[in-house]
Amino acid sequence: MTALLRVVNLKTYYRARGGFLSGRPRAVVKAVDGVSFELRKGETLGLVGESGCGKSTVARTVLRLQEATDGEIWFDGKDVRAMDREALRHLRRRAQIVFQDPFSSLNPRMTVGQAIDEVLWVHRLAGDARTRRLRILELLDTVGLASDHIHRFPHEFSGGQRQRIGIARALAVEPDLIVCDEPVSALDVSVRAQVINLLHDLQARLGLSYLFIAHDLALVQHVSDRVAVMYLGRIVETAPARALFENPQHPYTRALLSAVPVPDPHARATRPRIVLEGDVPSPADPPPGCPFWPRCWHPAKDESCRQIVPPLEPVGDGHDAACIKLGVDVGVGRTV
Repeated sequence: MTALLRVVNLKTYYRARGGFLSGRPRAVVKAVDGVSFELRKGETLGLVGESGCGKSTVARTVLRLQEATDGEIWFDGKDVRAMDREALRHLRRRAQIVFQDPFSSLNPRMTVGQAIDEVLWVHRLAGDARTRRLRILELLDTVGLASDHIHRFPHEFSGGQRQRIGIARALAVEPDLIVCDEPVSALDVSVRAQVINLLHDLQARLGLSYLFIAHDLALVQHVSDRVAVMYLGRIVETAPARALFENPQHPYTRALLSAVPVPDPHARATRPRIVLEGDVPSPADPPPGCPFWPRCWHPAKDESCRQIVPPLEPVGDGHDAACIKLGVDVGVGRTV
């Protein structure tokens, strides 16, 4: 299957504020530190990890809403980092984003119709005002909203409805890729399933590709074809969704999955629970070697983990993990 989006050794660093009066150099925050992955046409790649691990920075960087420090970003064979303004505008027609907060991503002074019409006008789509209005009504119907919603303002909608508006706005330019940056985390549980089902239906109808960012592993398992797990700016494991959830290899992935709620009381009581100690290190001062070693529970952890940055290596069919202790028995139900 052809890769629509290919990211190679992507790095996005920030200069921390402060340091002028103290005379000390400003710290460098390594938000994304050497991330590589591929997203194929028509598939959903789930990107998961704790808050602050760099997921949203990856999302913004691949669309050049944030400039990368280093690395490569290829979209349908074209170098995104080398694009000029006109090429970038064309990219934005083919790659859109749905943000986490459906209220702050909409202009409170614009009606729904005006918000979507602006997209059509900027990208020179749908011709005159009447044609654009018909297109807006079609988009509202596609995402399950009524035609009279075209004249309403964002504050008149529920959170789920506002997210549908954000999806309609993204669909207005007929994209190939939609980056979903935690699209349901700000919504009530009762409406999350509705939005997820809408995204699934749209993918089946329009052949969309999704980069789906979330921290809810149960949700990612439901929506993703493949999953990449991030920790402290790096991808530590990637695999087909079923393989990752049935046979996780990296100690961090094992710990994350052990925390997923299980409805069966017997299964919950017999499943080993892995509790990570300590806090996530600061991306402004990451540990040497493996980024996970300060919190790693693996019994084989030793001084070599502090010295070697483990690369992603194949551990199965399409399954890669970054741990130099792969193959050592961890003694909690599975072999890493």
